[in-house]
Amino acid sequence: MNVYLDMVGCRLNQAELESIARHLRTAGHCLVSTAGHAELVIINTCTVTGEAASDSRQKIRQAARAGAQVVVTGCWSELEPDAAAAFPGVSHVIPNAFKDQLVGMILGDTGTVRPAMGRIPLTGNRQRTRAFIKVQDGCDNHCTFCVTRLARGRSISRPIGDIIDDIRHAIAGGAREAVLTGVQIGSWGREWDPAAKLSTLLEVILAETDIPRLRISSIEPWEVDDALIAMWQEPRLCRHIHLPLQSGSASLLKRMARRTDPAMYGKLVEKIRKSIPGVSITTDVIVGFPGECEKEFDETRNFITTTGFSGGHVFLFSGRPGTAAVNYPDQVPHVIRRIRSKALRDIFDNQAAAFQKDFIGQQLDVLWERSINTSSGWISAGLSDNYLKVTAATAGNCMNTISPVMIQRIENSRLIGEIAKNE
Repeated sequence: MNVYLDMVGCRLNQAELESIARHLRTAGHCLVSTAGHAELVIINTCTVTGEAASDSRQKIRQAARAGAQVVVTGCWSELEPDAAAAFPGVSHVIPNAFKDQLVGMILGDTGTVRPAMGRIPLTGNRQRTRAFIKVQDGCDNHCTFCVTRLARGRSISRPIGDIIDDIRHAIAGGAREAVLTGVQIGSWGREWDPAAKLSTLLEVILAETDIPRLRISSIEPWEVDDALIAMWQEPRLCRHIHLPLQSGSASLLKRMARRTDPAMYGKLVEKIRKSIPGVSITTDVIVGFPGECEKEFDETRNFITTTGFSGGHVFLFSGRPGTAAVNYPDQVPHVIRRIRSKALRDIFDNQAAAFQKDFIGQQLDVLWERSINTSSGWISAGLSDNYLKVTAATAGNCMNTISPVMIQRIENSRLIGEIAKNE
């Protein structure tokens, strides 16, 4: 059967799509690059914001119009299963808890079972050179704005052996980088007896696999301890840490039920920078949280400015049904949310440019994610280990290889370099 996979949302959704793809291929099915060429479309939905929920519904409609059978899973359909099932063309709505069994539940034993094979990147617009590996699911935090905990449940860690198997599968398929993903990856192993830590998982992965680059996705600041920071002495661990801030105002963080404050966060950033030279620290911020006054917004703006980041995402507060904040008084007008968002995005853009500038004249190892044969030769684009976008002329198609690149200049928010002579 021809199957098309699509999604809205986070890296965890991407990791889950890759797992579904592996199960489909092992069962003998073929993945195609568009819904128009598919007999079956599987959509992994998201509901973290109203926009993400809307995008999820739009993808379902588009798949149905293409004439395929549609299967829906993920966080939006978890919270609104009846609405998902009501769409024309939808044959199944699979709860998050059964996502690992999705292929068997839908297709049973159809298809010829084949031996396990190495990872093959997804087709279509979800294609990624880097392999996304799910290490845990769910969340034990109670942030007042977040609906993910309701959709995903409590934190559940995947066994080390299963994670190692996934990484070895990715390596067998040629992956040069594995990205560890989850809802709350810093809680990995915490519910076990005896409890384990994320740093332990990293140690095992680095010891038992030869993956050239290992990257962790977003991690809460209160879950970064000295043992984890010390892991960056290992050069294969990518120098990029995404630490969600959400607000630089202590009073606002308290209303959000975040387990940190600006002082604690600032000290952590300082410690990380002293321990990991060249590290990229990025963040998330919400503007327009209910009751956010000018003083609290100014505190956030000043904190971001003085802390300095290599980039950041700004989200307009989106009240989600079932969360505490949706019923909070003093909802901030949308026009104010947009003005504040623009102000913070400008700061992050300037900080990203300043961070890039620090690497002009330096050499960075780049994993090439795209190579294009132009009239003037091959041009390749990729990411450094500290998450900088780099472009260079190459001798040929370098996709999914790592090259040392001497950085020369910045163009269009991207570093331009040339392959180092020792390559």
